[in-house]
Amino acid sequence: MSYSLSILDKSPIADGTSAYDALRFTVRLAQRAEALGYKRYWIAEHHGASGLASSAPEIVVSHLLAHTSRIRVGSGGVMLQHYSPFKVAESFRVLASLAPGRVDLGVGKAPGGLPLTTRALQWFHDKAKKPDFAHQLAELDAFLKFGVAEDHPLAGAVALPTPPESAQGFLLGGSPESAALAAQHGWQFCYAGHFNRDEANLKRSIDTYRSATGRAPLLALYAFAAESKAEAERQVGPLRIFKLQLSTGQSVNLGSSEAAAEFARQVGVTDYRIDELHPHLITGTSDDVRQELNALHERFGIEEFVLDSPVADYALRLASVEALAGAEQAARV
Repeated sequence: MSYSLSILDKSPIADGTSAYDALRFTVRLAQRAEALGYKRYWIAEHHGASGLASSAPEIVVSHLLAHTSRIRVGSGGVMLQHYSPFKVAESFRVLASLAPGRVDLGVGKAPGGLPLTTRALQWFHDKAKKPDFAHQLAELDAFLKFGVAEDHPLAGAVALPTPPESAQGFLLGGSPESAALAAQHGWQFCYAGHFNRDEANLKRSIDTYRSATGRAPLLALYAFAAESKAEAERQVGPLRIFKLQLSTGQSVNLGSSEAAAEFARQVGVTDYRIDELHPHLITGTSDDVRQELNALHERFGIEEFVLDSPVADYALRLASVEALAGAEQAARV
C-alpha cells in the first residue's frame, strides 16, 4: 500500500504564545517534516483570526523555502478572490525562481475571513470589472503560462520573471464543479475533506476529476495521533464546522456558531441558517490513523493525503507529525 503524506499548517498561536512563536514553530515543523519524508508543506491563508499567524502565506512560503532544501512548499491556498491574478502569478514566479522545482501554488475560492476583512482586502477593487472565481482562475493560469488571449483587455501583459520550473498549480475545493474546473486548466485538485465529510460528494468529485485527468485528487483532512485513542480524542475535543447558509444563496464554513452569526451580521443579512457539520477527522494512535488512511486509499485510490492538525499545542503537533511519519513508512511496506 503506497501513498504520500503532506502537511497543511495554519500557524496557530498556542495558548500563552505569540505570532512570533507560532511562525518560529512553523519553520521548525517544516524542517522536521522534510527530515521525516513528508512530500509537501502548505501554508493556509486566514484573515482577522487572532489565533492564527497565516494571513500572508506567500511570505511564509518564501521563508520556509530558505530554511529547507528538499520538501515542496506552497500555499494551501491563496484566496484568489482578493487579489489580482497577475500579481499572484508574479509572486509565485519569483518564488519558483528562488527555489525551482519546489514551489506549489494552491488557490481557493473562500474569503478566509469575515466580511469586514474581505471589505478591507477588496476596498480598491472595481466591482464592475471584478470577474467571478472561474474567470480569475483562468486569468491566473494564463499569466502563469503564455499570457491572456489577444482579445482580453490585459493582452500583452507578461508576468515575470520566468522561472526554470513553474510553480505547480492546485485548486482547493469541495465539489465536482471545483474538480472539473481544476481539470479544465490542467491543475491538480485537492478535495477539502476537512470541511466536507460527505462521502457521496467526495466520490462524485473524485470521479469527475479522474474521468477528466486519469488521476486521483489529493485529499485534505484533519488527522491527529497520540499514544492512545482516548488521549487523541481528549486533545482534539468536539471538532465541528458551522456552515452558514444565507438567504442570498451564499454559504461559508466557520469555526463556531458565534462566528457564523457574526458573518451574517457583518454582511447585513438576518435571514440565514447555520448547519453544524462534522469534518473528516482521523484520530487515535499512529496505527489507528494508518488503518483509516489505508481504507481511504483502497476505496478511492487516493495517492496523497494533506494532513491538517486540529490541535494548536506545539509539542503535541510535533509528536503527531513524527508518529504519522512512522505510519507512512509502514504504509509503504
